[in-house]
Amino acid sequence: MAKEWILNNAMNRFQLNFKRNVGPTSKSIRECQPKNKEEWKKYYFEKVRSEKHIENLGNILHEKIKSVVKDELDTVTPKDCIEYLKQLVIDRTFDGYMTEIAMIKDLVGQEIGVKVEESSDEWDRLFAVDFFIKIKDKYIGLQIKPQDIGTTLQVFAKERGLLEGQHEKFTNKYGGKVFIIYSIKKDGKKVIQNRQIIDEIKKEIEKLS
Repeated sequence: MAKEWILNNAMNRFQLNFKRNVGPTSKSIRECQPKNKEEWKKYYFEKVRSEKHIENLGNILHEKIKSVVKDELDTVTPKDCIEYLKQLVIDRTFDGYMTEIAMIKDLVGQEIGVKVEESSDEWDRLFAVDFFIKIKDKYIGLQIKPQDIGTTLQVFAKERGLLEGQHEKFTNKYGGKVFIIYSIKKDGKKVIQNRQIIDEIKKEIEKLS
């Protein structure tokens, strides 16, 4: 589609989609860990960049297109530019994030040989549990955290400390431990960074079986 091509190329050329303009979208959505698009949208416009800022970028994009792609001017409106920017920072970032989470969930299931199921919103709020494994009448909790490759052990330790209370409540109520799984992108694909967690989960399954 000509309009999509114009918007994409103009934005890349003038670097309006660079971090200095739209913020660290990949890092921000990992910090937010949204369960739905509206949650991510609210977080992005409150914590990363304002909606007005994105609209201003859309207007800048339109002005750049007027001076660079004159022949296509009639097909591109300020509204097109604004909606494209919003789709990029909200819809596409969210879709990519959810795909990443699903890939790691499936990978964990394959590694340990049991079904990994998505937790309820209530479990997410109360226990910080994204997924669970049912073993007889007991449950093991899993939380998946996509990370940048440079994330340090100190950051991991801090996150575990912040979630320790919620995870203890889960264990006390449902019998199984909660494991935090960190994922990173390596050689073009998502992998589990803390590989030792797989053996720990298998041991917990054996204990509860």
